[in-house]
Amino acid sequence: MTLTTLRLKKNADRRLKAGHLWIYSNEIDTAATPLNGVQPGQQAVIESSTGKALGIAYINPNTLICGRLVSRNTKHALTTSLIVHRLKIALSLRERLFDQPCYRLVYGDSDNLSGLIVDRFHDYLVVQTGTIGMEVMREEIVEALVKVLKPAGILFRNSGGARKLENLPEYIETVYGEVPDELPLIENDTQFLAPVMEGQKTGWFYDHRPARAYLNTMVKGLRVLDVFSYIGGWGVQAANHGASEVFCVDSSALALEYVHKNAELNGVGDKVATLEGDAFSALKELHTAQEKFDIVIMDPPAFIKRKKDIRNGEQAYRRVNEMAMRLLNNNGVLVSGSCSMHLQRDSLVDILRASARHIDREIQLFGECHQGADHPIHPAIPETAYIKALFGRVLKV
Repeated sequence: MTLTTLRLKKNADRRLKAGHLWIYSNEIDTAATPLNGVQPGQQAVIESSTGKALGIAYINPNTLICGRLVSRNTKHALTTSLIVHRLKIALSLRERLFDQPCYRLVYGDSDNLSGLIVDRFHDYLVVQTGTIGMEVMREEIVEALVKVLKPAGILFRNSGGARKLENLPEYIETVYGEVPDELPLIENDTQFLAPVMEGQKTGWFYDHRPARAYLNTMVKGLRVLDVFSYIGGWGVQAANHGASEVFCVDSSALALEYVHKNAELNGVGDKVATLEGDAFSALKELHTAQEKFDIVIMDPPAFIKRKKDIRNGEQAYRRVNEMAMRLLNNNGVLVSGSCSMHLQRDSLVDILRASARHIDREIQLFGECHQGADHPIHPAIPETAYIKALFGRVLKV
């Protein structure tokens, strides 16, 4: 394979040498190596301003992040063979850490497969390609997955903001074998069915697994409220680990249908109730009804998707957490989660402090969890660390 060469400006190689994988369009020396002749998804050799080869990246000349390194060895472009090699490395970590084949198998940059997500549900795989560089490798990705895992079926579930940035269409397509509308998984000794065809993202969120496990140790005999519950990842697990009552709130009728289905699957259907509607309205309704809970789980979608959303997003986090605190019994526990990469951990701590003080309460933070081990953090790419979960006891002063 003969590849074109792109040269970086002076000192623009520092991040790559430090371990980063991204190349920004303003770092390319376009006078020496123009970008306008490079096709989206094309691979290129990246070299420093002095001509030293730094590796191979796939390129999208139309985006701010115009290159993503796939290999630091210019002899190894992104091919089926390299994807197989990277999959085996990713698999070895998950098999070391998990006793069930239910996990995020590939987590993009952290597994040196930038732009690729693969979630595993036993014998089935749900794949997301978020960049043109990975989209053009569809056939090679499928071939590699089949070779390494021999799955019963592979579903491409391609949607979301990342694809829009790359000007890629959204689609859902079974590309290998057959994939049912719902797939089974086990997390923290609890069984689930995930709606992979119609649900959110890949159908399930493996990222908060450690926080759910921690919560499961403290729910016995308690009344629990799970807000933004989706299909019951937190709430159904709480019921399965001894909670006396669980209320799940979500705006999606489909999600709540699966809450009941998953509760029944674990023999705790009589403990779980649902409330469909906007979370803010539901919280207000519960407060008006003078409902009280021992534990409230607040795990909203990303309120801050871009840096320009930080101010409004922080206000939204403040509002929902304060409303959650109002529903807690004295000595109750708030679990405050965030999947917003742009919400700093210290900002969330301050939001909880301010929320508690505004309603004349105090909060003791006694626990903290991060994303699961199947979402490893790339030490040079802070964007790969996004999950936060803080556990606090809320007290009357």
